[in-house]
Amino acid sequence: MADPTGINKVGDVADIGSDPANTRGDPDTMATMRHRLQMSMAAYSDSREDELDDLRFMAGSPDNQWQWPADVLATRGAVQGQTINARPCLTINKLPQHVRQVTNDQRQNRPSGKVIPADDKADIEVAEIFNGLVRHIEYISDADVAYDTACDNQVTYGEGYIRLITEYCNEETFDQDVRIMRVRNSFSVYMDPTIQDPCGADAEWCFVTQDMTKDEYEREFPDATPISSILSTAVGDESMSAWLDEDTIRVAEYFYYKRKRETLNLYPDNVTAFKDTPMDKQLRAMYGKPVRTREVDRKKVMWMKTNGYDVLDEREWPGSWIPVVRVVGNEFEVQGQIYVSGLVRNAKDAQRMYNYWTSQEAEMLALAPKAPFIAYGGQFEGYENQWKTANTTNWPYLEVNPDVTDGAGNVLPLPQRAAPPLPQTGLIQAKMGAGEDIKSTTGQYDASLGQQGNERSAKAIVAREKQGDVGTYHYVDNLARAIRHITRQLVDIIPKIYDTQRIARIIGVDGEVSMVKMDPMQQEPVKEIRDQNGGLIEKIYNPSIGTYDVMVTTGPGYMTKRQEALDAMSMILQSNPQLWTVAGDLFIKNMDWPGAQEMAKRFKKILDPKVLEEGDQSPEIMAAKQQIEALSQELNRVSDIMENIQDSAEQQKISIDRYKAEVQAYEAETKRISAVQNSMTPEQIQDIVMGTIAGALDTGDLIGGSPEMREVPQMEEQMQQAPEMGEQPEMPMEMPEQAPEGMM
Repeated sequence: MADPTGINKVGDVADIGSDPANTRGDPDTMATMRHRLQMSMAAYSDSREDELDDLRFMAGSPDNQWQWPADVLATRGAVQGQTINARPCLTINKLPQHVRQVTNDQRQNRPSGKVIPADDKADIEVAEIFNGLVRHIEYISDADVAYDTACDNQVTYGEGYIRLITEYCNEETFDQDVRIMRVRNSFSVYMDPTIQDPCGADAEWCFVTQDMTKDEYEREFPDATPISSILSTAVGDESMSAWLDEDTIRVAEYFYYKRKRETLNLYPDNVTAFKDTPMDKQLRAMYGKPVRTREVDRKKVMWMKTNGYDVLDEREWPGSWIPVVRVVGNEFEVQGQIYVSGLVRNAKDAQRMYNYWTSQEAEMLALAPKAPFIAYGGQFEGYENQWKTANTTNWPYLEVNPDVTDGAGNVLPLPQRAAPPLPQTGLIQAKMGAGEDIKSTTGQYDASLGQQGNERSAKAIVAREKQGDVGTYHYVDNLARAIRHITRQLVDIIPKIYDTQRIARIIGVDGEVSMVKMDPMQQEPVKEIRDQNGGLIEKIYNPSIGTYDVMVTTGPGYMTKRQEALDAMSMILQSNPQLWTVAGDLFIKNMDWPGAQEMAKRFKKILDPKVLEEGDQSPEIMAAKQQIEALSQELNRVSDIMENIQDSAEQQKISIDRYKAEVQAYEAETKRISAVQNSMTPEQIQDIVMGTIAGALDTGDLIGGSPEMREVPQMEEQMQQAPEMGEQPEMPMEMPEQAPEGMM
C-alpha cells in the first residue's frame, strides 16, 4: 500500500468560513470517496510502475547500477560483492544531459500567463492589476520552483503537478493570500482518470495523499479515531485496503464537486441572479418578475482531509476548479488504460546498449594480451627473468646478448615488439550507433546539444537547433497550458480572496514593486480620486467587475530582453553618437548596475524638453492643426445659419442641402487630414491644407469632382435673396476671402 517513492507533506487550505469536522462524515460521501480512490489507483497502476522505472533509470549511476537488469548483473558477477571472474558493468548515463536540455530551455524561456479583458465590463487597467497580482503571488510562492519541479517530472517520466493553496498573510490578520505550491512527488496525486483536458481542468475529483507512520498520525491528529479502532472496524472492508496496513496509514486531501440544482433569473438590462439570493430580492423589488428563468446545475468545490474512515477537516474551496493542475508529457489511452511517458522511456534500450558496448570495450582492452617481444635465440640468455616480466614490471633497462650472429656471421638486430592487435571496428561502430540512437529517440541532435555537427553555416546550425526544439516542443507547450490554467484559477480566486478593502502589492514586468488600493464594494472597475484642481490623487480598483481571460506568452525573460536591448542600443549609439542627446536616458535605464535607474532620471532632466513631448509634433504641424480647427468652427457657424432658412423656397432648400453636403464633405476632409498627419511631412500637410482652403474659398468645391456640388455662386445669390423670400432677419454671411494669416 505504501508508495515506494515516499510522500511529501502537502499544504493546508486556509479556513474560508466552513466549520471543520472531526466526525465520521456522511456514509455515502465516504463510500464514494473510497471507491474513487480505488478506481484511480487501478487506472494508473500499470502506468505508474513504468513511470517509477523511468525515474529509477534516469537516476542510474555507477553506484546503484539501476540501468542494468538484475539478471544481467547476476550473470556478470557484479552483485553481492563478487569479484572473482567479474565482468565490467559500466554506467555512462547520457540521459540527464538530454533531459536537462529540455528543462533548462524552459527555465530560460519560461511561459507566463497574461490577463486580458474578455467583455465590455472589464477594464484594461484592472487587467494590468491582475497581472501585477499574479506576479506578486508567483514571487511570494517561489512559483518558479513549482513550475520547474513539474517540468522535471513531466520530461523525466511523463507527469507533474502544480497546486494552489490559500493561507493567512500572517498570524495577526484575517487577510489571505494565494500560494502556488510544488508537488515534488507526482505519485502522491490521484486525479480523475476520465479527464479529457491535459491539465485536468475537467476533473471531477482529485486526491493528494500522504503516508504517515502511526506515531506521526496520532501526534498530528490526537482527536481522530485511533488506528487500532479503524483496523478492527475495517476488517472485511476491501475499500479500506488502500488506506491502512500494519505500519502506516494514508491521509489524503480530497477535492470534489458538490452540486445543487438552482433557478437562475434574468432581469432587464441582461442582469442575472440566482433565486432567493440577496441580489435576486433586490432586483425583484426593482424590476418585478424576472423576464426569463432556467434551471442551473450549480457546483462548488469542496476540500476534505480524511484517513478513509474519519473526516479530519472539511471546508469549501473558493475557486471554480479543483486547484491541482496536471503537466503531462506523452499520454496514451490503450483499451481504457492510461499510459504516460517522458523523454526517458524510448531512450532506455539505447542507453542500455551504450552501457553494454562501453563495458565490452573496456573488457576487451583489459583482456587483450600484451604485445610480445620478438628476438633471436640466444639474445635473452642470462637475462630471462627480466624479459619474462617485461610486460608487468617497469624495468629501468633491459639487457641482451649483442654478439648473436646469423650463419653468415652478421650481428642480428635487437629484439622488437610485435604489432599490437587492431581494435574491432564493429565494436566501435556499435558504440557510436548506440549514442546516435539516444539522440534520435530523444529528438535532439548535435546542434541542439551544443556539440559540433556537420553543419558549417549559421543558418544550418539554427535550422538543426530548431529541428531539435520541434522534437521536444510538446513538453514546453503542455507546461504553458498548465501555467495558463494556473493563471486562470488565480484570476478566479483573487476577487474572492481580496474581498475587503486592502492595499495590495503588485509587481511589474520589470520587477518594480508598487502598491494599489482595492475596494470590492465600489460599482466601477476603476475609480479616480481627484483634488479640487482636477489632479489625480489615487485610483481604486475593483477586480470583481467584468470577465477576464488568460493568454500565455513564451520567450526570454525580462532580464534577457533587457540585455538584448542594451546590446542593440550600444551598437546604434556607437555608430551614431549624436543619438545620446535624444535616447541616452533609455540606454542608461537598461544597464544592470547599482544606480542606473537614478542616473537615467538625472540624465533625462538635461534632455531637450521638445524631445520628451508627447507626439513630438513640429511647429508646422501644430499650426496646421490650429488652422483646421478654426476653419471647422467657421463652417459649423455657417451650418447653423443654413438651418435657420429651411423654410425658404424649394429651389433654395435644394441649394442649402447641397451646401450642407459640401460642409460635411469638408469636415470629413479635415478629419482625414488630422488622421494621416502623423505619417506625413510638414510640407505635405501644408500643401493639403492650402489646397483645401483655396478650393473652399475660391470655387466652393469641397469634394472635388461632383458637378452637382459646384453651385456655390448660385447658392450665394439665393442667400442674398433669402431675407426677402422668407422674411428672415438679415444674417450676414462672413466667409474669409483669403487664407488666415500664417497659412501662406
